[in-house]
Amino acid sequence: MSASTVYKSRLLAAAMLLVLTACSTTDIASVEEPPAAPMTGQTNDPAPGFENVKTGSEEDFILNVGRRIYFTQDSAKLDSVAMATLDNQAAWLNRNPTWLIKLQGFADDSGSESKMKTLSQQRADAAMAYLASKGVDARRMWARGYGNDREVRDCTERSCKVQNRRVVADLRAQHDES
Repeated sequence: MSASTVYKSRLLAAAMLLVLTACSTTDIASVEEPPAAPMTGQTNDPAPGFENVKTGSEEDFILNVGRRIYFTQDSAKLDSVAMATLDNQAAWLNRNPTWLIKLQGFADDSGSESKMKTLSQQRADAAMAYLASKGVDARRMWARGYGNDREVRDCTERSCKVQNRRVVADLRAQHDES
């Protein structure tokens, strides 16, 4: 390769770099994304992208209340963390009486299919009874145990299996049977 060819290649590469640096990604971002809401530095600032969540909406319930509670192995007993989440759910549901709630119980694979289905139903029933004790009208709720049919994670480690031992509260506009 001749010296002039090497020189031309380097000159072309330098010119391309200059062109690329002239482009600004902030110009593109300002067109594609709305400006973020100003943050106050408080811990209750909304997460970016969730500044406009309507109070009383399903998104409000999921983001600000929480929809999952977890259980220890082979147990349907509510612990203090689960009760705190259910307290928040009850308060929210009592403020938003148009919503119905389906409590879906799940289990890991630590027992027979029938045992896990029974246990998952007991978990969902325990959550429903607790919400009723906090003033949520029982006619607005129903519980269904799914056993280990719908695992969040398929795993063998004990620390992973806890994610499958849960009750998920799903808001509904009307009652369903599934």
